[in-house]
Amino acid sequence: MPALLGLVEPDERGDPCSPLRWTTKSLRNLAAELGRQGRMVSAMTVGRLLKANGFSLQGTAKTLEGDQHPDRDAQFRYLNEQVKDHQVAGQPVISVDAKKKEQVGLLPMAGREWRPSGQPVQVEDHSFFAGPRVDTVIPYGIYDMTANTGWVNVGLDHDTAAFAVASIRAWWQARGRLDHPQATRLLITADAGGSNSYRYRLWKAELAAFAAEAGLMVTVCHFPPGTSKWNKIEHGLFSHITTNWRGRPLTSHEVVLNTIAATTTRTGLRVEAVLDHGIYPTGVAVSRDQLQALPITPHAERGQWNYSIAPTGANTAPPSADQRAAARTQALQLLADPRLTGMSTTELDALQAQLAPAQAARRQQHRYVLRGGRCVATNGRSRSLLRDADETLLTVLYLRQVCPQKVLCDLLGINPVTIGQAIKATRQLIDEQKITITPTVVRYFTRAEDLRAWTTNTGPATHPPTRYRLTDPRLTGMTREALHTLLEELIVPYAAAIEERRHRQRGADRRLGTRAGVFRQKITDSDRILATILYRRRVSGLNTLAELFDVSRSTLRNAINDVLPILDDRRTTLTPAKHQYATPIDLLASVEHPPTRIPEPRNLQVVS
Repeated sequence: MPALLGLVEPDERGDPCSPLRWTTKSLRNLAAELGRQGRMVSAMTVGRLLKANGFSLQGTAKTLEGDQHPDRDAQFRYLNEQVKDHQVAGQPVISVDAKKKEQVGLLPMAGREWRPSGQPVQVEDHSFFAGPRVDTVIPYGIYDMTANTGWVNVGLDHDTAAFAVASIRAWWQARGRLDHPQATRLLITADAGGSNSYRYRLWKAELAAFAAEAGLMVTVCHFPPGTSKWNKIEHGLFSHITTNWRGRPLTSHEVVLNTIAATTTRTGLRVEAVLDHGIYPTGVAVSRDQLQALPITPHAERGQWNYSIAPTGANTAPPSADQRAAARTQALQLLADPRLTGMSTTELDALQAQLAPAQAARRQQHRYVLRGGRCVATNGRSRSLLRDADETLLTVLYLRQVCPQKVLCDLLGINPVTIGQAIKATRQLIDEQKITITPTVVRYFTRAEDLRAWTTNTGPATHPPTRYRLTDPRLTGMTREALHTLLEELIVPYAAAIEERRHRQRGADRRLGTRAGVFRQKITDSDRILATILYRRRVSGLNTLAELFDVSRSTLRNAINDVLPILDDRRTTLTPAKHQYATPIDLLASVEHPPTRIPEPRNLQVVS
């Protein structure tokens, strides 16, 4: 017995040199090891001895939860109080969550089902791949705690916040308002992450639109991080669905829907399932100003997890997903203005057509890499907010430095990551095909409102751009036409000098994908030259200029050091200013206000 116990004791107490420490401690292995030690014993005897000493076959227990949030217990109690308050008042309470994404096809499923002996369902030998056309479904569930009913919206696109709220909206229109005709409030209990995360602005914006449509006061209470398994939908709905389709391949959408709808329990659970053909692309952004305009009231108790959204009138309701898509399409049409792109509509169409084959090949290659070297066809649905032509347009605007990237994000309602990735990929194709797009000399637009007002000819920008006021002849010592001419002459050799310096620092040519991407520039090349002209004329000190160009002193100092050799090589003469201004306010107050119409950006040639 001491020898046997030495083999089966936990590793931290047993012999660290035990030969069975890293292998399966089956009865046969234990008997064989005892035999090698000179103790001949059978496997049955080993099992009998282990049971007599209190041993049994055991698996792992999921009890270690890691670090717990300090407000975990308090949030559980508060959430429970909110549920009781709504149920006592006869108001609906739902638990929401997205189930695991499932592939459709003859794929192995966990569990077993009664079938004729020797006739199992034949499925693919690899569960991660089902042929050239892979289709997936995303079941998003709504569990009504009071009525003990379930609603599952089976999506075909992405599990986004818009899809999550669309599922709640579909439940309310089909079941919720019928089961709760007197409802004026709705309580939603959800996880802290996923498509219904409390951090997502789009989740709250879509809920605000739903609250306005349904006329309900929507209250949301999130479970603390790391406690998603306490969500009622996990035990009241999803576990029964998983049990119902065990051992059964999900060969079609019809099988998925019928299997979910056939789920019942002894306690009377009823489930309905619908197929959602909607498109829910990723990358949709909601600005901070839009979020602050929503009728959201954080609760006094942990307001980041608990908040209420009031129903608003039709005139003040936040825009829906369709309205945001229409506004995005209109904004792209405004950005295609020849005054911004520097090329005619025909030239822009020709550039887009020239890059289209390379963009399609890049997209296919990207999909190939993501799937581990397998060529997988799509189902033909558009899964992106931006078309290839749109990506080309945004890249042209970025390379021309018409406006900062933040302006494009605010104007289109797309997050910076999506726009940045699109510009980076398209810029690489432009470099590969030796297409040169010369930037504008002065970036006029720093706000989306200014750009929209200028392109629609609805009047001057409400806030005149500071960059334009810094080009005043009294500051630069030359007319604006002469300044533009000088900037056009200097910007190309300056860019070449910077690239040559980086080449020396790297010791080689630029690697594709490193500095060929998109950067949130603190200051553009033309702004660097303009700042150097003002600094050389001693219009103001370095601190004042840094504040005017909204950069740090060190950034502006590095820019001036880069531009000064270019000015000296071209023997550009700049006379000192008559007056030096100590503060940005004094400097801006001394120049004339911009005219009622801001001059159009100069059309620059696109060289291919």
